[in-house]
Amino acid sequence: MIRRSTLLLPGLLCAAPVLAEPPIRPAPTLQAVQVTATRTAKPVSSVPAAITTIPVATVAVTGLGVNLSEKLAGVAGVFARERQNLAQDVQISIRGFGARSSFGIRGLRLYLDGIPATMPDGQGQVSHFNLSSAGRIEVLRGPFSALYGNASGGVIQMFSADGAADPGTRLALVYGSDDASRQSLNFRGVRGALDYNIDLTRFATDGYREHGNAERNWFNAKLKLQLEHGGTVTVLANALASPQALDPLGLSAAQLADAPRQAALARQFNTRKALQQDLLGITWQQPISEVHSIRVLAYAGTRRVSQFLAIPAAAQSNPLHGGGVVDLASRFSGLDGRWVFQASLAARPLELIIGVNYDQQDQHRLGFNNFLGASLGVRGLLRRDQQDYVRNFDQYAQANWSAHDRVNLLLGLRHSTVRFDSRDRYITAANPDDSGRLAFSATTPVLGISFRPVASLSLYAALGSGFETPTFDELGYRLDGKSGLNFSLRAARTRSGEIGAKSRLPGNANLDLALFRADTDDELAVANNAGGRSTFQNVGRARREGLELSLAVQPGKQWHSRLTYTRLSARFRDPFLACNSNPCATPTVSVPAGSQIPGVAGTTIYLEQSWQGNRGWQASLTGQYVASLAVNNVGDARTHPYSVFDAEFGRSFRSRRGDAKCFARVGNLLARSYAGSVVVNESNRRYYEPAPGRNVLVGCDWHL
Repeated sequence: MIRRSTLLLPGLLCAAPVLAEPPIRPAPTLQAVQVTATRTAKPVSSVPAAITTIPVATVAVTGLGVNLSEKLAGVAGVFARERQNLAQDVQISIRGFGARSSFGIRGLRLYLDGIPATMPDGQGQVSHFNLSSAGRIEVLRGPFSALYGNASGGVIQMFSADGAADPGTRLALVYGSDDASRQSLNFRGVRGALDYNIDLTRFATDGYREHGNAERNWFNAKLKLQLEHGGTVTVLANALASPQALDPLGLSAAQLADAPRQAALARQFNTRKALQQDLLGITWQQPISEVHSIRVLAYAGTRRVSQFLAIPAAAQSNPLHGGGVVDLASRFSGLDGRWVFQASLAARPLELIIGVNYDQQDQHRLGFNNFLGASLGVRGLLRRDQQDYVRNFDQYAQANWSAHDRVNLLLGLRHSTVRFDSRDRYITAANPDDSGRLAFSATTPVLGISFRPVASLSLYAALGSGFETPTFDELGYRLDGKSGLNFSLRAARTRSGEIGAKSRLPGNANLDLALFRADTDDELAVANNAGGRSTFQNVGRARREGLELSLAVQPGKQWHSRLTYTRLSARFRDPFLACNSNPCATPTVSVPAGSQIPGVAGTTIYLEQSWQGNRGWQASLTGQYVASLAVNNVGDARTHPYSVFDAEFGRSFRSRRGDAKCFARVGNLLARSYAGSVVVNESNRRYYEPAPGRNVLVGCDWHL
C-alpha cells in the first residue's frame, strides 16, 4: 500500500494557482551529442560503433529513481531486468552477453565516472550507481567494447552531472506501492574554481513479494577543480549502505501461477543480505602542450557482504562444502594512465592514445553453516576461510584518423593479463588444501570505419575480438567434486563484427540501425549443480547475431516518440551435456547444437509517446514487449511472452523560490501477470521472479 504522506501530492497538483505557471517551452530539438566511450569526446555520428547516450533529467527524475534498469529499458540490444529483489543486483545483458549470470552482472564492463564497477575477474555490480546525481549514461555495444579488456561484451558508463550544468539545491520525495519511498537531497554549484555535485539518497520498501523488505542509503559526491593551464582534478566519493535486504528467492512455474507473492522457502531460512561499500577515486587531466595531454586515474574501495542462503543442512554435511552463509570482505583498487597525442597525418587530423591499466581485488571469503542445531537461518560453524586475489595488467593503444572529410578510421589494440590466486586457510583431515593459481592472457584488436555520404547520414563497419575469463565464483568448484580451483576452465574468445547506419531524417527524427554477429569459442555454461553450488564448463562454440533499430521522432513542439526494436538469436553451436535436476554430480542430459542460450529474449520492442502541453502539463505512455525465453541450458522450461504498459502524468511549476515538478505514475497499467526476471539454470527449477501487478508511484522534485 501507499504511505499516507502520498495523499499530500494530489493537493500539491491542485495547488497550481498558488504558484506561477511556467512559460510554455518547446520540447528540446533532437541533435547530435558527444560521447566518450572511445576515451575522448567525439560526435556520436563519427564513432564506428553502436552507442547510445541516455540523458538523465536535470530538473526532475521521474520514476522510482533507484535502479539502473529504469534508464536502460529503451536501449536497443540491452536487456535490463528489475528483479523486485534488492538482495540481488539488476540483471543486465547486452546482445546476449552476461545472460548466464544468476546473480550479479558478468561479461560486461561497468563504470561510474570512469571508475570500474566490474572487478578484474569480470564480476560486476551497479548497486552503488546513484541516479539522482547522474548526468548521463553511455552504452557501448559491439566490437569496440573489447577496448576495455576482459569480459567486455558491452560497456555501460554512468557519469555524475557537473555542478555548473544546472546549479541549485534539489529535494525529491517519491512514494509508491508496497510502501516504497525515496528521499533525495542534492547540492550542485560552482565556488570559484570548484565545481561540485553532492547527493544523499535513502530508499526503503516492503517489497512486492513476501520477505522482500529492503533499505539502501547512498552518498555520492563529485568535486572538480579547475587548474592552471587547462588542467582539472576530479574527486569522486561514493558510499552505499544496505543494512538488510531480504531475499524472496525464485519460484517454480507452479508457484508463479498459484501465488506470485509467496516466499515460503525464503522465510524458512530467513534468506537475506547486508552490504556496505565505500569508494574513492581521483582523476587528473592535464594538457602538456598544444598536441600532448595526459590523464591519470587512481581509485580504491572496500566492499563487505554478508549473505544467508537457502541451502539445506543435509547438503552441508559434505566436508568439502563451504556452508550456507557467505561472508566477504573485499578491498579493490586500480590505476589507469594514458597519453593523448593530437597532430596530423597526410594533412588530416590524427589522435593517438597509449595507456596502461592495473586493477586488483583482494577478497577474504568466509563460509559458515546456516544453522545451529534445529535453528535455520543463523550463523553456525566455520566451513571456509580463504583469501582470493585477482589482478589484471593491461596495455592499450588506439588511433583515430580523419582520413577524409567524410571518412573516419578508428583502430585499437589491447593486451590483457588476468591472474587468479586462491590461498586456503581452512584445512582439515577431510578438507585438503584448496590453494591454487591460474592466469589468462589475450591480445584483442579492433578496427572500424565510418563514412558520411551526406551530412545527415553516417555508415559504419567494425570488426574486433574479445575474451572473457571465468569469474572467481565460476572457478571455485571442480567438475569432479574434488577440492581446488577448476583448472580445466578456459577463457571464452569472441570474434565480432557489425555494420550500421546513423541518420538524421526529415521532420526532426533520428534513426540508428545495426546488424551484428559475434562468434564465441569455449563458451562458458553451467555443468552441474549439487549441494547448493554450481560448477561450470566450456561447451564449445556459440553465436549471437541480430538486428537493432532505434527511431526517435519529434513531429511537433509538444510531441516526442521513440521506438526501439531488437531481434537477437543466441545459440550454442556445439552439442554438450548438462544437468536438469538437483543433485546432479555428472551431466547426463544432451543439449543439441542450435539450442538457445538461456536468459536471452529473441525479440524485444519498446515504445514511448510523450506530450508536453500548455501550463506545464506533461504526460507519457510507454510499452514494452518481451518474447519468450529459455531459462535453462536444456531448454525444457521457458517464460511466457509479455507486453506491459506504463502511464505517467505530471505538472511543472515555477515560483520565486524555484522550480518544481510533481508526477503520478501507474506501472503495469493492464495488470499483467508475468515473470519480470529469471534465475538462469537455478538448480531446483525455481527460475522465475515475478513482476508486480498494477502499481502506483507519486512524487515531487523541487529545484531551489
